Amino acid sequence: MAPALKTFKLTRRSAIGGLVSAVSCPAFAGRREPDFDVLIIGAGAAGIAAGRRLLASNKKFAVLEASDRMGGRCFTDTATFNLPYDRGACSIHLPAQSSLAKLTAQNGAELYPDPERQQFKVRGRNGLEKDLEEHRSKLELEEFYADRVRCYAAITQAAGKDDISCAKALPADLGDWRRTMEFVLGPYRFGAELSELSAKEYAVSIDRDAARLCRLGVGALIGKLALGVPIKFFSPVTLIDWGERSATLATGEGVVTARAVIVTASTAVLASGKIRFRPNLPGAYASAFEKLKLGSYDHVALAFNGNPLGLAANAVVFERVYNTKTAALFAHVHGTPLSLLTLAGHSGAELADKGESAMTDFAIDWISSVFGSRAKKAVLRVHAMSWKKDPWILGAFSSAPTGAQEARKALSEPLNDVVWFAGEAVHQTFWGTVGGAWQNGERTADAVIARLDHKTPRSTSG
Repeated sequence: MAPALKTFKLTRRSAIGGLVSAVSCPAFAGRREPDFDVLIIGAGAAGIAAGRRLLASNKKFAVLEASDRMGGRCFTDTATFNLPYDRGACSIHLPAQSSLAKLTAQNGAELYPDPERQQFKVRGRNGLEKDLEEHRSKLELEEFYADRVRCYAAITQAAGKDDISCAKALPADLGDWRRTMEFVLGPYRFGAELSELSAKEYAVSIDRDAARLCRLGVGALIGKLALGVPIKFFSPVTLIDWGERSATLATGEGVVTARAVIVTASTAVLASGKIRFRPNLPGAYASAFEKLKLGSYDHVALAFNGNPLGLAANAVVFERVYNTKTAALFAHVHGTPLSLLTLAGHSGAELADKGESAMTDFAIDWISSVFGSRAKKAVLRVHAMSWKKDPWILGAFSSAPTGAQEARKALSEPLNDVVWFAGEAVHQTFWGTVGGAWQNGERTADAVIARLDHKTPRSTSG
């Protein structure tokens, strides 16, 4: 055991120095035993969840994080707007039996149901009288809900046959609603186009419970739950040399060994080759990284002066559109002046590729065209970022193309009981969610602990 690791402080200074004795030596060839029982790569939701389990098991372990912060795609920024701003995940779906709700309460935070208030706006309708506007919006919302139910039924029916794309499963008679429905069901929900999503995978996700929101911020919540977990920041792993009994990891500061390694890096990072494996991984793993590619899902945050949009807290606004260039607004988050415009799918990726200025310009124009020039003038500050350009993430969350189920199953199998993969992409039903990442991280850690203790592990795939 290494008692010092248990009291590791989550500060930049201690992050740099906390594990220096373990990784600064040139090699460990002369040692009979590995330096750690377990090393975790990545301090996102899955890595933190696994770390908490290992902390309770009295195993000697550490988390190696490539960047200067924890949370991964859960990142609460409190500096830009002086209030919690979730740059990435801003809601949590909780699988059955998840520990996350209980842990949240124990740590003085709160998860509350997303009211899922939805409204529709049509470009150029700003001049309508208020009562006529409300009447038409109500009728459109009813029409949308009816069509969404039909789409879900069609996708579910298609899922019982061959594994086809959701786009092929949609009803043919959606008419003017088709473009809107394609955006809402595809890019807005999963960061990918319906043509890229498997009907079989999608059908499994339809019955997910409503998401929950966290006033503290999802990233801040993950940070609270990370207290006590030994994390080494600025420690990108470049090579995993794995064998029958242990693995050797190469970092910028040297090498370190462990009996088991839990890899929680995103599938995009793994597919990029930033982390090399020796010997090379079996083909099924490399194929799974490519199959479970990350979608595009970014937020443009807008701080308003007052409530010029006239919307309730956490209202979600779509527009009825006839092309693919659209967005969705998550308004007055937690009742604050902050709203998040979601840019997703191919059109969102195109804007992200052009840079943050293109993203913010689009957001301002969208607000003006949907809500009018007065709303545009009430914008005090705007901020955008692209997850695809984060070098240690390279995208949003895993999508679900045809064949994804087999890919997830492949990643749920360990290599020689030494290298294990965990994260949202590995969860069989709650892929693409914080709750799925957390639960899969816990289950993977439980399986690793059981194997190290020579016990029968529980399933890790979810």
